[in-house]
Amino acid sequence: MIDADWMQRALTLAGRAAASAEVPVGAVLVQDDKLVAEGCNRPIASHDPTAHAEVMALRAAGELLGNYRLAGTTLYVTLEPCLMCVGAIVHARVSRLVFGAFDPKSGAVTSCLQGFEAPGLNHRVTSTGGVLAEECGELLKAFFRKRRE
Repeated sequence: MIDADWMQRALTLAGRAAASAEVPVGAVLVQDDKLVAEGCNRPIASHDPTAHAEVMALRAAGELLGNYRLAGTTLYVTLEPCLMCVGAIVHARVSRLVFGAFDPKSGAVTSCLQGFEAPGLNHRVTSTGGVLAEECGELLKAFFRKRRE
């Protein structure tokens, strides 16, 4: 599958988050073009401020693989990760990040901070942003528009 296909799967997960009144963000972790784990935002339902889609996918992968190090994986997420998630991605040793919409308020990959470029990190993650950005961004905009009604 190509990046857009995996991002489409992440968008489906983001839709599930929205249906549960969570901010619609979905994440899919892939290795060797095979699904390893997935997650969607759950901070409200789980009463856990760290339950972002990225963290949920990383936790599920760690449990499944019996290892917190997820070298050789690619993480697809519908929204540019925040600083907390960037840290988790680095610590998990994810090889590549692909995200959809840029986050001008708290994106920590390119928008507000360049978290993967921080000095002293012992692991480097490559990243690609803007994959299905319009679809990812529209899902978020529609969610917040509805909340303001």
